[in-house]
Amino acid sequence: MTASPTCVLDASALLAVLNNEPGGPNVLDVLGGALLSAVNWSEIVQKSLESGIAASPSRLRRDVEGLGVTIVPFGAEDAELAAQLRSSTQILGLSLADRACLALAARTDLPALTADRAWAGLDVGIRVRLFR
Repeated sequence: MTASPTCVLDASALLAVLNNEPGGPNVLDVLGGALLSAVNWSEIVQKSLESGIAASPSRLRRDVEGLGVTIVPFGAEDAELAAQLRSSTQILGLSLADRACLALAARTDLPALTADRAWAGLDVGIRVRLFR
């Protein structure tokens, strides 16, 4: 039985677990119900390949999904919302991947979990939780 979704992970959250970074244990506690945009997954795979954490993206995906994380396709609705968020988040320098995470959080009405303290100052109607 799959756990009900509890939050949407920013790439920084899953990378904290994979890299054994500060705050990683806080994220580990919510992985069983976490959603992750495919855009953020691409960022995680890229950084994992660059750092040597993972030699095989498909193996890493199986491991992450085995922890209970659901990787969600980045569809038209998320793309449109991420584009709309550009104007209100540009001053904070949020990337497309950041906005993809926020779009998924908005669509699912779940909090976005991140290490990026700049997100705490967002006023876009999306709940944000810092994990460290």
